[in-house]
Amino acid sequence: AGKPVGTPGPDGIVRRYSAAPAMQIDPKKSYSAVLRTEKGDITVDLLTDKAPIHANNFVFLAKNRFFDGLTFHRVIPGFVAQGGDPLGNGTGGPGYTLPVERNDVVFDPGIVAMASSSAGVSGSQFFITLASQPQLEPQFEAFGRVTAGMDVVKALTLRDPQGKDPAPGDRILKIEIIEKEK
Repeated sequence: AGKPVGTPGPDGIVRRYSAAPAMQIDPKKSYSAVLRTEKGDITVDLLTDKAPIHANNFVFLAKNRFFDGLTFHRVIPGFVAQGGDPLGNGTGGPGYTLPVERNDVVFDPGIVAMASSSAGVSGSQFFITLASQPQLEPQFEAFGRVTAGMDVVKALTLRDPQGKDPAPGDRILKIEIIEKEK
């Protein structure tokens, strides 16, 4: 599972995979991610106990530099900031979808979840809530929570990729995964 498909792009990064990655996260460890963006750092605690498949997928893609250089392509005020699309327009992904996971996490500001479409749960597009979004809880599964840098999330350039002449999205420079013994 999760074998690279095709050749790396000019940046040396593979952005197509044959399937979702096999489970690689260690249940004896806790995981967090530091999203280093053009606007500053955002730290996210990954909820590996609540959404192990989605958290594992995020760790896999981050460790393989999938998100490096991608943008927050959709940032809607009072709603969400969305990134992780290699095409930058809301239609791209890594070549696979993820299974649905259900949990009881409340969608307060700073919740991180995978996006979805009619094709299923996105393999790479994720969003961060900018405000409380209880209406999203039945359709989406939280796999992370912002613990530092919410001011950075709120400072991301507002952007609607379907809007007329959208401003460029802020880039994710890299995502560092931090593993700690529980």
